[in-house]
Amino acid sequence: YVIISVEQVEHSVLLNQFYPKKGQKYALVFGNEVKGVGQDVVDISDVCIEIPQLGTKHSFNISVSAGIVLWDFFVKVMVD
Repeated sequence: YVIISVEQVEHSVLLNQFYPKKGQKYALVFGNEVKGVGQDVVDISDVCIEIPQLGTKHSFNISVSAGIVLWDFFVKVMVD
């Protein structure tokens, strides 16, 4: 599995610029809306991706984040 943390950190990749590979298995890690993904988990992740956001809000609740990321992965793998 490729471990992917969904978190805004230095060197994270924007979701719209990340392309999952068909057939690859991924473990997606989502954090708490306030505290995010723990640093210990970020450190062992293969990649961190973040959902592009405009304005002053910099987080979504877990259900919204999961829906956005899972739909993005689904569309990219099915179209590829």
